[in-house]
Amino acid sequence: MKEFGHALVLGKFYPPHNGHHHLIETAASRSERTTVTVLAASHETIPLDDRVRWLTETHASTPGVRIIGDLDDHPMDFDSDEIWDLHVALTRAVLARRAIADGEPGEARVDAVFSSEKYGDELAGRLGARHVLVDLDRLTHPVSGTAMRTDPVANWHHLSPAVQRGLGWKVVVLGAESTGTTTLSRRLAGHFGAPWIPEYGREHTEHKLAAARSFSADATLDGLVWTLGDFEDVAREQERRIQAETAPLVIADNDAFAATVWGERYLGFRPEIFPGSAPDLYLLTDHAGVPFEQDGWRDGEHLRSWMTGLFERELTARGVPWLKLTEDRFATAVTAIEHLMRQDVARGSRSRA
Repeated sequence: MKEFGHALVLGKFYPPHNGHHHLIETAASRSERTTVTVLAASHETIPLDDRVRWLTETHASTPGVRIIGDLDDHPMDFDSDEIWDLHVALTRAVLARRAIADGEPGEARVDAVFSSEKYGDELAGRLGARHVLVDLDRLTHPVSGTAMRTDPVANWHHLSPAVQRGLGWKVVVLGAESTGTTTLSRRLAGHFGAPWIPEYGREHTEHKLAAARSFSADATLDGLVWTLGDFEDVAREQERRIQAETAPLVIADNDAFAATVWGERYLGFRPEIFPGSAPDLYLLTDHAGVPFEQDGWRDGEHLRSWMTGLFERELTARGVPWLKLTEDRFATAVTAIEHLMRQDVARGSRSRA
């Protein structure tokens, strides 16, 4: 039997960091059930659903932990009984939500509040619970939400993999055949010291040709039969590889969305397949002024203008941030990525649609 029956861990988790995870694990180790309540304000730039999802993934195997999120736009004033009453009433309502969802509406009360804040004494008292103070001086994990929002890269090691994947900047380079997506994306990754995700479509094509030659030794690239499933496989694997990275910045040569555009090029229609998640920035390499180089795997020189236009139309329709690279492509791309990262840090957090 553990020391407490039902514990509460409450906070903004803006964003969740290892100090928060330590607090939750401590509460869970001493309590039969632990409700983690994420209370976000509407003006904050990291969505509430993201914070709940990251915490849920990080603590999926922590016994007895349940995560729930809600909106709290009440002002903060620790000297005001009226403001305290508003926050406590909201906390009780959220605890009731969790209990109802668990099918135990009569088990909403808590007997312990775990926090790393001095105000935990007051909150616990108003909830009729005991306060357990954990690492008030941040000695175990010297980090705060403010520090994370101010300089996420310097404090990146204080984030769990789930949060890193969610907060990391993703930049995708795409374009028609022989427009330099591979060269540019790899160079950008080297410049920023970021992981580089190569185009999986090329690798898939190589595997497809090898499979065709297991049926007929003289099979050629031109004779390959492309199916909807090919592009589904490429899209999902490209997305998996991008999302597996936990670095602050990831540079990819194509993504799942690009696979749907390539599907239109080879199938003759736009495949309705998994488009993947939108990156923070697309960089579109223009074909104009770029010589076509035949490397034995390309066959679309005559379609480059059409494909560039298709990418432009689809990126615009999708409503995602994108930039067409023409002259001084590397310098322009570097400036765009630096601006992206400065802009996000300047507003105090990362936000992902």
